[in-house]
Amino acid sequence: MEVTINNIRKEFERFPALNDVSLKIGSGELIALLGPSGSGKTTLLRLIAGLDFPTAGQIFFGAEDASHHSVQERNVGFVFQHYALFRHMTVAENIGFGLKVRPSSSRPPKTEIRKRVSNLLDMVQLGGLEKRYPNQLSGGQRQRVALARAMAIEPRILLLDEPFGALDAKVRKELRRWLREFHDRTGHTTVFVTHDQEEALELADRVVVMSQGKIEQVGSADDVYDRPGSPFVFSFIGESSQLPVEVKDGTVLFQGQPIGISETGDGAGELFFRPEDVNLIDTQDALFGKVTASRRLAGTRIAEIDIANNGHPPYHVEVEVPLHAPVELGSEVRFRPTRWKIFRK
Repeated sequence: MEVTINNIRKEFERFPALNDVSLKIGSGELIALLGPSGSGKTTLLRLIAGLDFPTAGQIFFGAEDASHHSVQERNVGFVFQHYALFRHMTVAENIGFGLKVRPSSSRPPKTEIRKRVSNLLDMVQLGGLEKRYPNQLSGGQRQRVALARAMAIEPRILLLDEPFGALDAKVRKELRRWLREFHDRTGHTTVFVTHDQEEALELADRVVVMSQGKIEQVGSADDVYDRPGSPFVFSFIGESSQLPVEVKDGTVLFQGQPIGISETGDGAGELFFRPEDVNLIDTQDALFGKVTASRRLAGTRIAEIDIANNGHPPYHVEVEVPLHAPVELGSEVRFRPTRWKIFRK
């Protein structure tokens, strides 16, 4: 099912939680809505689900305008962070609940419900646990039951709101891999909300980066990490440092001095670079500062460097260097970005 969001605006007491948001989700895509708290990602998910309605704009399911359809009319599957399972029902009863409460005209026969529940239990790798109750399951197992229940109604779209937020790091990682495999088998159009960058970059076909009620960038994991389109995306996705620079005659200057990189178009801007995209060098046309901290990161080392700022608090940057690089505390190092982006003021 293709989903098209056209110029959506959502206000809460005149506060715009979403402001002119447009997005096209292809049939069978796995999309992540990623952003900090208050960015509007959960509001957008609720509008797609029909749990809220837009102040302005339209939401299409295929060619059908579903902007003001109810949850039932949209036929979406919704998985919440805290499972929302019925504690007094067994696993099988939880999964089949959405089918059993349908109007009699659209309710499948009991034998078909049992068969569908059994198939879903196998699909989410919980076969043999159908008679257990939620409190007899682990957190990861409960979330799989919640997903199976959402899938039982054969939804047109699957929506997940921070689906792994209540789980510990190891279980989250296991379920991420499992959800990707599950999605590839079922082919459902899936939209999930997360504030976890690693989760979004690992799972999604495309990542929708949101901030302050707007979409900052839409793209693959490689797009948003390697080719960020705004200062917000560069600073939000992964680790980064930034410095004020000026471009003059194609040369990038920091505090009036060349730093060994070039850029087209003159003028002031902000230089962004990532810790892993830096080389230590021993030439004059480079950035330099004093090492204030150093910590090991697997097979490399992160050095924290303070760069003098003409009597003001120093600029603080981080660089990733080989494990045995000369970055002792208090030493002065020179370095140069190998990949960077300058955003003009």
